[in-house]
Amino acid sequence: MVVPLWAWFAVVALLAALLAVDILLHRDNHVIGVREALLWSAVWIVAGLAFGLVLFAWHPEAAGVYYAGYLIEKALSVDNVFVFALIFGYFKVPPQYQHKVLFWGVVGALIFRLGFIFVGAELLERFFWTGYVLGAFLIWTGWKMAVKRQEDIEPECNLVVRAVRRLVPIEPRFSGDRFLVRTEGRRRGTLLLVALVAVEATDLVFAIDSVAAILAVTTNTFIVWTANAFAVLGLRSLYFCLAELLRRFTHLHYGLAVLLAFAGVKLILAGTPVGKLPVPVTLGFVVLTIAVSIGWSMLATRDGRDGGRAGRS
Repeated sequence: MVVPLWAWFAVVALLAALLAVDILLHRDNHVIGVREALLWSAVWIVAGLAFGLVLFAWHPEAAGVYYAGYLIEKALSVDNVFVFALIFGYFKVPPQYQHKVLFWGVVGALIFRLGFIFVGAELLERFFWTGYVLGAFLIWTGWKMAVKRQEDIEPECNLVVRAVRRLVPIEPRFSGDRFLVRTEGRRRGTLLLVALVAVEATDLVFAIDSVAAILAVTTNTFIVWTANAFAVLGLRSLYFCLAELLRRFTHLHYGLAVLLAFAGVKLILAGTPVGKLPVPVTLGFVVLTIAVSIGWSMLATRDGRDGGRAGRS
């Protein structure tokens, strides 16, 4: 599918408009309640699904590929939500400022992931063996996610966070919703800036396997990036909806591990006589895996038992 340049500009303009409305409605830094979070989650999900319908009208097969990629990224983003909660708890970010941190975190994620997508797609197109390497990496990541329990995350130990602390003097406090302040004639960062950097650094790590997983479905950069974009845009609302419910998703990491391994197998098979798996098979497998892992988790915790949560390490 050849995507004209105007389509890229149209999507970027649409996303910029949606983000502008979002930040305008949250400029007062109020605490996001569950009802508001559910409403915004519905808005972003409807936007993502509606974009798939536009693709269907333009190129029916592309719509199926887009929905498969969107569901994969949406499922993998649940792990991001869990880590965001850990970061906010670690830095004790006031609830009223968390939306601003996530907003700019998402903007950064859209930019950085676009770079990952173009590089990954180019490598897959130019070097056939790249699919085997990425496929093996995804299978290994899936196995690691399935067998290892979630370890304590120390944002201060992150290399990017430590680099920022060395480059920018940091005030050991918050100053409202400001990322930078001027004290004694010198510009300094606040703890809110450190939290933002931690969120961005975490997303960069997660983006490696999530982008690779969608590239297993298609190497069309337009479809991969739009699937990523619409899924990531709903991360903020998803966080406020699920931050307190994640304790019940005790077996979701098994489903995510299966999805990563499945994506790895798809990449490897694409370079063999078997070729790419049909889109309906991919889409059906993704939906079934997510549904089973969530249903299993809810059944396992229905009586209040919490079996602990495993995930990325």
